[in-house]
Amino acid sequence: VQLVESGGGSVQAGGSLRLSCVASGYPSSTYCMGWFRRAPGKEREPVAEIDSDGAMNYADSVQGRFTISKANAGNTLYLQMNNLQPEDTAMYYCAADHKYCEGFADFRYWGQGTQVTVSS
Repeated sequence: VQLVESGGGSVQAGGSLRLSCVASGYPSSTYCMGWFRRAPGKEREPVAEIDSDGAMNYADSVQGRFTISKANAGNTLYLQMNNLQPEDTAMYYCAADHKYCEGFADFRYWGQGTQVTVSS
């Protein structure tokens, strides 16, 4: 299984970015895919997740600003990020597993990450 993220970049506060994650070698009718992030000097934290039934879960810090979605039977995952703030600056990682989502727990597959930088 390979997960490849793209779409990161540098924006000013209040701006938007859309991250994408393309999954290959991942045939499964039941899955959970999610986004996590790690800021410099901080622990990795969950951002959002979505499963094959469309159930979604968001971290409180991004609720109302970020939207997770999927396409192509789970082969592509998106994260639309609006009203970005400097505290959203981090490396963003795509994750996936062959199960329904369990509150951001235990993802088996991870991408290499894409950097998001938000300036004030």
